[in-house]
Amino acid sequence: MSQLTTVDATFLNAETGTTHAHIAGLGIVDAASCPDGRLTVEGVAELVRNRAHLAARPLRQRLVQVPFGLDRPYWEDDPDFDAGRHIFEIGLPAPGDDRQLADVVAMLHEQPLDRSRPLWEMFLIQGLIGGRTAVYVKVHHAAIDGVTAAETLAALLDLSPEPRDVPADETEPARAPRPAEMVRAGLLNTAMHPVRSALSVARAAPYLDEIPGLSSIPGVGLMSSVVQNALRRREVPRAPRMSAPPTPFNQPIGRRRSVAVGELPLDDIKQIRRGLGGSVNDVVMALCATALRQWLDKRGELPERPLVAAVPVSLRRRGNRGEGGNQVSVMATPLATDIPDPADRYVAVRRDMDRAKRRFTGSSGSWVQDMSGLIPAPVAGALTRLALQAAPAMSLRPINLIVSNVPGPQFPLYLCGARVLGYYPISVITDITGGLNITVFSYDGKVDVGIVACRALIPDPSEIVDHLVDALDELRELSREALEERALEERAREERVLSGE
Repeated sequence: MSQLTTVDATFLNAETGTTHAHIAGLGIVDAASCPDGRLTVEGVAELVRNRAHLAARPLRQRLVQVPFGLDRPYWEDDPDFDAGRHIFEIGLPAPGDDRQLADVVAMLHEQPLDRSRPLWEMFLIQGLIGGRTAVYVKVHHAAIDGVTAAETLAALLDLSPEPRDVPADETEPARAPRPAEMVRAGLLNTAMHPVRSALSVARAAPYLDEIPGLSSIPGVGLMSSVVQNALRRREVPRAPRMSAPPTPFNQPIGRRRSVAVGELPLDDIKQIRRGLGGSVNDVVMALCATALRQWLDKRGELPERPLVAAVPVSLRRRGNRGEGGNQVSVMATPLATDIPDPADRYVAVRRDMDRAKRRFTGSSGSWVQDMSGLIPAPVAGALTRLALQAAPAMSLRPINLIVSNVPGPQFPLYLCGARVLGYYPISVITDITGGLNITVFSYDGKVDVGIVACRALIPDPSEIVDHLVDALDELRELSREALEERALEERAREERVLSGE
């Protein structure tokens, strides 16, 4: 028996006619090593049937609603679960190029998931140039976060074309409580809600200034500092006052989506890190800053203030990786899109990311969980949707976009014998988080980029991918110059030592 957390339920409640809260991935595979050289619905369905118990919730559990909406839904194993009902096949017309694939994936990403059964679907897309096959799979964010998504992939994929042996399913089917028990628990939770809300507010009070949008309100930073001092919390860096500027993609989103994917060499990104300092994630953020600056400047829409990006962060620790429920938070950071010089821009991105990380590490990092539980379950859905719909009319813009970097395995993986050539994450956009989302996934020596946008606001996000490639070239040249300068300084130092100076 498992009940949705308040964060899980928020992903359900946030869905409207224009916002769907599923996350997805687009895998490109070489099916040459599959039986008969083809990846089939039957073969993948058999794989899921044999391994669903290794990642039960995302694959075989469905929602059970509490009577009268008194409480958050529960999960239970679907007694009618059949993997074949979730897997479909599509054929691309000739020539089967990347633009056609992106349009089909965008169309699939626009469609909501059926809440009467396990919240996932998979599409095998045949007919790609070069004999490749695309695998698009989407799962509702209420059922999965970044870590559990990786665990689900690990359950289905193999390290070689030969499938591994997996343990038999010996688990008992999970069942939701009986309706009377759910009503009783719901009434108790409703009665206790004021106490829980007060505790959530008390936990969040010292860190209100790290909630995107609140840090720009005068006095919030000072109030957080006062509360921290009163509670004698260890000193943490104050969150900067960030205000997300208007952009073409920070307008009310529509129902249609546009998608683009690309890839960057991981070795080049690591070389940039060695030459310019920082982390792989710092390089990714700097690449996004440059690409967005170029895209906006080309349209005469470049704001004078830096864009504000939200960066998802997992709250899972090594000991609770198997636990269910979304355990994720968000840290906000400026993107330095206002700085014209690329070297200065990189320095600013590193500085701002370092400050955001130190701030996040020094705080609880749980404000998402605390704030998501403030609204009582019986009215949470209606109020959440009302807030999302009212935000654009009130010009509420806490952030400009979400940028996420997910580390992945640096070795090839296989699906039913087919080698996975690339895996491109495709995430969520909303009116509050912006009509653009950039997510990257490092896999087998590459950084695979997945971009999803509102089609009415950004019809062709592949242009942003092109700008990312240009940004990589720019930083690679800066890194080369920095490494050469460092080598010259080291050589001069050695010569001084040898000459006795």
